[in-house]
Amino acid sequence: MTTTGRMTLFVLLVALAACVAANSVRASMGVRYGIQDDAWLEFGPGTLNQRLTTFKRLGVPLVRFTLRWNEIARQRPAHPTSPRDPAYDWRRADRVLRGLRRYGLTPVLTLVGTPAWANGGRAPNFAPPRPRDFRRFATAAASRYPWVRYWLIWNEPNKRLWLRPTRSGIYVEHLLNPGYEAIHAVLPHARVGGGATGPKGAVGGVAPATWVRGMAAAHAKFDAYAHHPYPSTPSETPSSGGCKNCPSITMATIKKLLILVRRSFGPKPVWLTEYGYQTNPPDTFLGVPPKRQATMLSLAAMRAWRLPRVTMLIQYLYRDEPALSRFQSGLVFTDDRWKPSLQGFRLPFAQMGRRGLQAIVWGQIRDGRPGRKSYRLEVLRRNVWKRVGHDRLTNDNGVFIRTIRLKRGALLRILSTRQRRLSLQLRIR
Repeated sequence: MTTTGRMTLFVLLVALAACVAANSVRASMGVRYGIQDDAWLEFGPGTLNQRLTTFKRLGVPLVRFTLRWNEIARQRPAHPTSPRDPAYDWRRADRVLRGLRRYGLTPVLTLVGTPAWANGGRAPNFAPPRPRDFRRFATAAASRYPWVRYWLIWNEPNKRLWLRPTRSGIYVEHLLNPGYEAIHAVLPHARVGGGATGPKGAVGGVAPATWVRGMAAAHAKFDAYAHHPYPSTPSETPSSGGCKNCPSITMATIKKLLILVRRSFGPKPVWLTEYGYQTNPPDTFLGVPPKRQATMLSLAAMRAWRLPRVTMLIQYLYRDEPALSRFQSGLVFTDDRWKPSLQGFRLPFAQMGRRGLQAIVWGQIRDGRPGRKSYRLEVLRRNVWKRVGHDRLTNDNGVFIRTIRLKRGALLRILSTRQRRLSLQLRIR
């Protein structure tokens, strides 16, 4: 072989090794999926154990839950860093968090809500004037729940509904940095999320793109940036339809956030700690048909998996809220009837692309267990479901990608062979 040939071979081998390494890292990092529905989890039908079993059967590891400072500490504690101070009432939180731990579910714990004694008698969305008050509560919470690894400081502080004054400097100096420092002092290996921004500022609020820059100017401390990339309109998909030149950030324009966070804070992970599509019925204004909701959630799961540095995606909610002015983004209706999205959430399945006559599909087997999982692809031919090749194994995160020669319009589905559970049908484009 000539010198030029050897050099060409060397370059190709290096490139191949780099590609393999990159894929291995992406697979090992893996986005983790979860769900949030505080009200249903605490007060839904049946017993708490039955509701925890329902969450366990969804096959996702994460459950976001809210720790409300204003409800836990209605009176000023005499020893505020001690979780044993009698002014603290942890009973409701204990019940849920210990239940999650018992069922092997991983909490993502949000600290929110200022007690009246800490903000001059104002509503819980007013920031505490003294940062040390929140720091002490965060210390007590971390001491109370030392097994909790993932923490979030506040919820959508870029909106007046959740934080006043609605300024990134107030959020960083009075809440985020004190909370980050307190939790890490107790739990050095904890991961603390900051931001938790809504997709737009709404009336009197601050758009997330502006908020990120403000946090950087205030020297924010966090381990991951959290965001809620809800669609701006029912017609928007997880990868198209968003406003690329607006300061709002949805799933369709999430790359703006990745660029902003990297420029401002370096290559930190991004957590998408709320996401969902409302359905019609019952929401005739903002809802999408239930089958479309299922499709959009699968596409969102695939998009999150493909995005660099996105390591968390949490579905909001499990069950629709009764008031139409609230959220109807659940996987089940208020009467507990299943939406197609429940089946789709357990086995997300989407088309990644097409290469000539071949379709590229992505899917995930969610069974709540670590390790590779057996699955089967089936295609509908002459009204009979036929196996596509042999049964195969996913990667360690339950994900697979397959390239199959299929005509446009063909129907495909997944069978989880261990669970004997079928995905929704996917029509190939």
